[in-house]
Amino acid sequence: MSLLVVFKLLGSLALLMFGMKTMSEALQKMAGPQLRHVLGAMTTNRFTGVLTGMLVTASVQSSTATTVMTVSFVNAGLLTLAQAISVIMGANIGTTLTAWIMSAGMSFDITNAVYPAFLVGIILIYLKRYRYIGDFLFGLSFLLLGLGTLRITGMEMHLGENQTVLDFFTSFNPRSFSTTLIFLLLGGVLTFCVQSSAAVMAITMILCSSGALPIYQGIALVMGENIGTTITSNIVALNANTQARRAALSHMFFNFFGVFWILFAFRPFVDSVCGFVGYDVEMTKESAGIAASLANAGKLNFVLAAFHTCFNVANTFILIWFIPYIEKLVCLLIKPKKVDEEEDFRLHFITSGIMKTPELSVLEAQKEIQAFSCRMQRMFTMVHELLILSSTSTGKKKSDQETEFNKLFSRIEKYENISDNLELEIANYLDQVSDAHLSDDTKAKIRAMLREISELESIGDSCYNMARTISRKYQGKEEHFTEGQYKHLHEMMNLTDQSLTQMNQLLSGRKDYFDVHRCYNIEKEINNYRDQLKSQNILDINNHAYTYAVGTIYMDLINACEKLGDYVVNVVEARTGTKMR
Repeated sequence: MSLLVVFKLLGSLALLMFGMKTMSEALQKMAGPQLRHVLGAMTTNRFTGVLTGMLVTASVQSSTATTVMTVSFVNAGLLTLAQAISVIMGANIGTTLTAWIMSAGMSFDITNAVYPAFLVGIILIYLKRYRYIGDFLFGLSFLLLGLGTLRITGMEMHLGENQTVLDFFTSFNPRSFSTTLIFLLLGGVLTFCVQSSAAVMAITMILCSSGALPIYQGIALVMGENIGTTITSNIVALNANTQARRAALSHMFFNFFGVFWILFAFRPFVDSVCGFVGYDVEMTKESAGIAASLANAGKLNFVLAAFHTCFNVANTFILIWFIPYIEKLVCLLIKPKKVDEEEDFRLHFITSGIMKTPELSVLEAQKEIQAFSCRMQRMFTMVHELLILSSTSTGKKKSDQETEFNKLFSRIEKYENISDNLELEIANYLDQVSDAHLSDDTKAKIRAMLREISELESIGDSCYNMARTISRKYQGKEEHFTEGQYKHLHEMMNLTDQSLTQMNQLLSGRKDYFDVHRCYNIEKEINNYRDQLKSQNILDINNHAYTYAVGTIYMDLINACEKLGDYVVNVVEARTGTKMR
């Protein structure tokens, strides 16, 4: 085998993998948001979940993309783990469409048809309005060009006439169970090393169609590919959150179980698939002649694709009835990590390496920002509790009250550190995502999200500054606030908390259903109340109701609440894309 042929083989595999990636990303840019809404709406039971996973995966040509979307919905509470398992089962069926595309590309000479597609694609890209369709055509053309080149390279290699290759494969007893296990393991290892089941499937098709690899060993390789691709996702999910690891484990269990039961009915199952396609397993060149044998071998690519589909359909039909038990099993095997929330600086939804496309990465970042926002409201609630503890009317012993006060203040300090870390980590992640080729809508979302995390971090700073002000007053020798001041502070904090609640409702739901005017009205109420208290504070100081020092601290807290409300409005404006003031 010449060096040029080796480079052609590797280069065509690279074209194939690049074409798959480009085509998948283009499809997600065209229909990503709609597909996410479909995924959230069409999973009312296990059967619609399977159907949804199948259709979405067939649409975006990426089972990984479907799995990641599914896990993000589980984390957001939009799907249960059981529903997610059904969607992943459907994704396994949907991804078999790739094998059918490849079998068609390997069976016919389609390289001449891709050049007009390249021309149309570049025209559409420069038109900008239709550039995603152009991207899709480019990806599909690269995919078909890679397949066509693979087909021609496979014919040039003459593997079916290479005695060394033939001797290697004939050294394995085709009827031995151990041979099936060896090729099963080989398929899994190859897929894990190459990180692309499509590439290994293409190699399998070349070997089988050339006559070098018997069909039974070829199908064992396909079964190994199913296992290899789940090993990769489980390794990636090791650093992910609990639900992501459970989803990845359920995917592995699904494929391992399928391979386990198919081994007991291996030959009858394969023979039935061959009969369905019309491939004669027993035909040889000597018994039927070269022409008939070549025509029979031409069906091998479709046999592999048909087996891939039949295997996943049969496996889904068996396991769909046991989804609740699979859910219990993975929950039993993977326990949630016990982490002190105040010490937990990890991102919960963004996991390095698990995201495959920028469009889906944005969805994960949105979930992370939602969690960030909820954490900031909890931090503000703790500040309100700290104010209550600073009062002498709590009914607790002085020593107990001081201990509880210091403990709560320490928690607020840790939350402030967490908010700083979250802002930096999410910003770095979005910066990495923005390096990719993105749609205009996605670029706008990333700009909005960068503003959101900056404002959320400012909310954390405001909360911490309020806590420090309360702590200085509590630890100092200044007199306590009057009963009226405490009442006004509580009322102002309740208004601010309402504003934070509105913000979290927006970040956790769809902005189409959010009433921006409600948030704006609360902001105006906060501003008016601040102005009213500011005027009242000057009168009270002049009337010697309390000292100037106490009045200053009091107004610092009032102004901090008003400023915090401004940050909330900024977040709402960034998410909705509207100007409220």
